[in-house]
Amino acid sequence: MPVKLGQLLIASNVISEEQLKEALNLQRREGGRLGTNLVNLGYITEEKLVTFLSRQCGVPAIDLSDYKIDPLLLKLIPVDMARKYLIMPVARVGATLTIAMADPSNVFAIDDVKFMTGYNVEVVVSGESPILNAISTHYVGHGDALVASKKTTLSQVLQTKDYTGFDHEFRDDETITPVDEGPLVDVDEFDKLVGDALDSVEAVIDKEDSFAVKEIEEPIVKLVNGILINAIKGGASDIHIEPYERALRVRYRVDGVMFNAMNLPIKIKSSVTSRLKIMAKLDIAERRLPQDGRIKLRFGKKREIDFRVSVLPCLFGEKTVLRILDKSSLQVDLTKLGFEEEALRDFMDALNKPYGMVLVTGPTGSGKTTTLYSAVNYLNKPGINIMTAEDPVEYNFSGINQVQVREEVGLTFASSLRSFLRQSPDIIMVGEIRDFETAEIAVKAALTGHLVLSTLHTNDAPSSISRLLNMGIEPFLVSASVILIMAQRLVRKVCTQCREDEKIPIPALIKIGFSEEEAKAIKCYKGKGCPICNGSGYKRRIALYEVMPVVPEIKEMVLEGASADEIKKTAVKFGMKTLRMSGLTKVKEGITSIEEVLRITFGD
Repeated sequence: MPVKLGQLLIASNVISEEQLKEALNLQRREGGRLGTNLVNLGYITEEKLVTFLSRQCGVPAIDLSDYKIDPLLLKLIPVDMARKYLIMPVARVGATLTIAMADPSNVFAIDDVKFMTGYNVEVVVSGESPILNAISTHYVGHGDALVASKKTTLSQVLQTKDYTGFDHEFRDDETITPVDEGPLVDVDEFDKLVGDALDSVEAVIDKEDSFAVKEIEEPIVKLVNGILINAIKGGASDIHIEPYERALRVRYRVDGVMFNAMNLPIKIKSSVTSRLKIMAKLDIAERRLPQDGRIKLRFGKKREIDFRVSVLPCLFGEKTVLRILDKSSLQVDLTKLGFEEEALRDFMDALNKPYGMVLVTGPTGSGKTTTLYSAVNYLNKPGINIMTAEDPVEYNFSGINQVQVREEVGLTFASSLRSFLRQSPDIIMVGEIRDFETAEIAVKAALTGHLVLSTLHTNDAPSSISRLLNMGIEPFLVSASVILIMAQRLVRKVCTQCREDEKIPIPALIKIGFSEEEAKAIKCYKGKGCPICNGSGYKRRIALYEVMPVVPEIKEMVLEGASADEIKKTAVKFGMKTLRMSGLTKVKEGITSIEEVLRITFGD
């Protein structure tokens, strides 16, 4: 917590405790700022207060009466914001705006100005009287019109015909509260970062010191909060905010498929992006380079959700993508991920081995991280030292040492692995094997008594062996270190509320992989579409798994340089179910549809 002005003045022997109490009593009776009340009571002069604040905050002090204010600067800061925070624009050089403040420690006012103007802000300190005089003098004929214009523009945002939004009346359990990595942020203070029009924020505090917003009047804040809330409620995994020539499109990715959520007026694109940048602690003045950040929010009273934020300059503005990381929805029970009984048994057998390498493969967004987290969670016991290198760390687990890879400072997967080997690990998880150096260290770790879990980007399990060989790993090292390879995909589950029978000709079923007997007996389903599944016919996803234990016969084939197809045939002969076979099993169980399996998998 920052030290309050009164305590600082007492510590510097500028005022006494009795004088502070009297000033605080006056503040409770009549309002006003503490410094102003001390000046009015005659306990300190305004000049002395300004000098003290300048020295304490490390900013220059100026006399505003010596400055001639450029009328163009008045258009950057509305008069009501100037009065609210007791600030005055003084000068602008390039992308930096200098403002005079009566209270230079008010970081919320500074961030609010950054959001409003899009400039970097430098602060100087001046007395309250000179600032009020400057506001009265320079904003005559300018300020009130500017404010009215801005409020009209923002208030019209949510009423435009292009806006296809949502219900903005949030219940107590549907509010969001920003959370720092340390203490909880007061939502009333947080929304001051962006809300010059935020006139009525009513905060309530519960027993756990969490805050809920009852009413937010500032449209941009309300709009962005609503976009985030709707995504969470709708079970979205990603939010895409995309500027085009004539519209700002918002799309959600739900169950792996994108759909359009709303179209917004293009004129608010900068305001929406700036709001998200401030929440993610990014540079709002930088619009030419990509930026990455993170937002941590509390949804309701207990549910904490992370958003991984990526901002990318495009042709018509900056596209913002938010990946939603909701630990409460993370499924880390291996028995509920979608494994068939035999595949799960093979996977668990590999996890229980004392050393060796287990690889999980698949494209981006196929659930590899969830499977690895489930495996690590299963292995996480007090007597075991588990270390992970991830980029990024998506979820944190108690009892596991997780390292965030930062390539810009030299903390790569390879360097992390080297350090791990000096930390006496039992189990190592590497987020991804991307290059020869990482692969080589991981293989050596697997050969020297460590269980290594990692991911690769390949289409199926047998192709992973070819990928390692192409990276430069010797065949004898691959056959000696790798104990199991698993490929996976995510398919959408048919909505149980609206599913209905689907008639598919028997020849078509045989063609996609069913036997003739299965084709005659099988009952296929599809979703008709209902409000529960937003008309898609699907609700939630489940994984398809292709689990390939590296049995001695496959080890021998690797040493002989066999192709991926040859290895695949041998693996199937020893009981491996391919992704297509796993998908057809899910169809027989009534979990997914033929259409979905064909969309995700190739024929064998």
